[in-house]
Amino acid sequence: MSRVFKFHNDVDTDQIIASQYLLLPNIEEMKVYAFESIDPDFSKKVQEGDIVVAGENFGCGSSREQAPSVLKALGVKAIVAKSFARIFYRNAINIGLPVVISPDLYDKVNQMDEIELDLTEGFIKTEDETLPCTKLPPYMQNILDHGGLINFLNEGEV
Repeated sequence: MSRVFKFHNDVDTDQIIASQYLLLPNIEEMKVYAFESIDPDFSKKVQEGDIVVAGENFGCGSSREQAPSVLKALGVKAIVAKSFARIFYRNAINIGLPVVISPDLYDKVNQMDEIELDLTEGFIKTEDETLPCTKLPPYMQNILDHGGLINFLNEGEV
């Protein structure tokens, strides 16, 4: 089971990691500032295996790769949203962070609820029900299984 950290519609990449922190030397130093403008204590509360649940258009704004990278570095297992900005979606897959679309989950969970996400079968279990979510195509799942696109390409499985 994974705990839910719930965020609103249109969370942009500057809200995920503000631009002033992009000057820090690495993701490890940046990650403590994730979601600082929305939830200043997020990086202290989030634990390995937790899931970010959001509304529509998650990751809009700039194309900064650091946005999904700080979430992955904090141990976020996946992001489940009603919809994603396209560039954030690809950046997340490319670094090995699962992004899953579920039109129904957002309205059925609250902050810190526990859910179970099955990426392979494409479902999410809440306390009360089982909801469908996107099942990633095999080539995208293969990229995630390798920890990201660079690892996938380095292992010669193109």
